[in-house]
Formats: sequence, C-alpha cells, structure tokens
Amino acid sequence: MRSPGRIAVIGVGNEFRRDDGVGWAVVERLRERAADRAIPPGTAFATSDGDPGRLIGLWEGAALAVVVDAAHAHPGTPGRVHRLELDAGHLARPSTTSSHGLGLGEAVELARVLGLLPDRLVVYAVEGADGSFGTGLTAAVAAAVQPVAEAVADELSRHPARHRDPALGGPS
Repeated sequence: MRSPGRIAVIGVGNEFRRDDGVGWAVVERLRERAADRAIPPGTAFATSDGDPGRLIGLWEGAALAVVVDAAHAHPGTPGRVHRLELDAGHLARPSTTSSHGLGLGEAVELARVLGLLPDRLVVYAVEGADGSFGTGLTAAVAAAVQPVAEAVADELSRHPARHRDPALGGPS
C-alpha cells in the first residue's frame, strides 16, 4: 500500500569492508542530524547489505526512497558522487558498478516487474577506493559523507508528497 508521506532512506553496504560502508555512514550522519533538526514525518532510516529482496522490502510503498551506496568506477575518483534518479521504471546505467554481486539495478528491475518500486527513487553512489576487510572509510570517501548527507536532507525537504498529504499538514 502506498503512503504519500512515507520516505525511506537506505544506506547500502558493509561497514566492515572499508569504503563499502559509506552508505551506512551517511545514514548514521542523517540520524544524528535528525536529533537536532526536523525531518519530514514518515521518514525512516535503514541500512541494508544490498540484497535485492531486502532493498525492495525497505522501499516498498514509499513515496520517495533515497539509496546511498558505494560504487566502483574504472578509472575511478574516490569520493566522487553520482546522483541517479529512476526514469520510467529504469535506473540510468552509470559508468560505475555497485560493489555488491547483485547490484541495485537488479533490485530495481525486480521491483519494477513486481510492481513494488517507490513512486520516486534517487540513488547517491559514492566512488570508493578500498573494499578490503576492515573498518573506517578512506579519507576521500569520508570527506564525501557530510556533503552527501546534506544532499539527501535537501531531497527530503524538497519532496512534494509531504506537502500533499493532509495527515502531514499539507493540502489534500
């Protein structure tokens, strides 16, 4: 069931694979920010390992889903951010790939076929440098966390569905 005000912010990755944890780090920064600043009602923050079924479950029924994930590009620029938006049920193919076996593109396609896409899907992909075992982001990727968190917060504040839902104080 669609909820006009429901917003899902999902950090994808693995915090124990260095730069692959960037999505989790952005979600953590947004949670910290939410303690001090108002966020749109109906916003939920979550983390995921990138499994397509779990991603679909997290964004199912959302008016807006924002996904933050690490990406690999060849050649790459660690810390560079790509913003992608769902267009006609398909995610534009970036020049980067997900760091996961089954990528976000597969989750989007499966959700499209099943009719489980959010109304609007925005992806922030941050190019990583190090996906080895360990904790902590490399300097270039760590420097991208705050700007991406601010960009996601801006997406949330501009989301029109929160203004259309009478339960959220907007016009019907």
